[in-house]
Amino acid sequence: QLQFVESGGALVQPGGSLRLSCVASGDGFGLGYYAVGWFRQAPGNKRERVGCIGGGIGDFTFYEDSVKGRFTISKDASKNTAWLQMNTLGPEDTAVYYCAARFSRTSDCSDFPDTEYHGWGRGTQVTVSS
Repeated sequence: QLQFVESGGALVQPGGSLRLSCVASGDGFGLGYYAVGWFRQAPGNKRERVGCIGGGIGDFTFYEDSVKGRFTISKDASKNTAWLQMNTLGPEDTAVYYCAARFSRTSDCSDFPDTEYHGWGRGTQVTVSS
């Protein structure tokens, strides 16, 4: 059964950076044919997608407008690991961050609804405050 563990969350000052990690585990599982999505949920808000990186060959990525140009998603299928590099953080980025995966042989992950992802971890807390 696929399961992710997120880490790297912390308290950071506005304008700072963080790099979150997301490690997948599961019998016979490999990230090569999975898209990985990053999501976040702030207190009192619904979970929202941050972005995703596609499955298959290539490094297609998609970002929501709120993080475009500041966040970068990457993955290493051989390590079953994905990362979320977050720069120029602001208080609006405060949330619990999660990752999950969706089987996909294609690169484009932009249209995958979060209901099709699985392997959700417990998340990692990111707090942006001075």
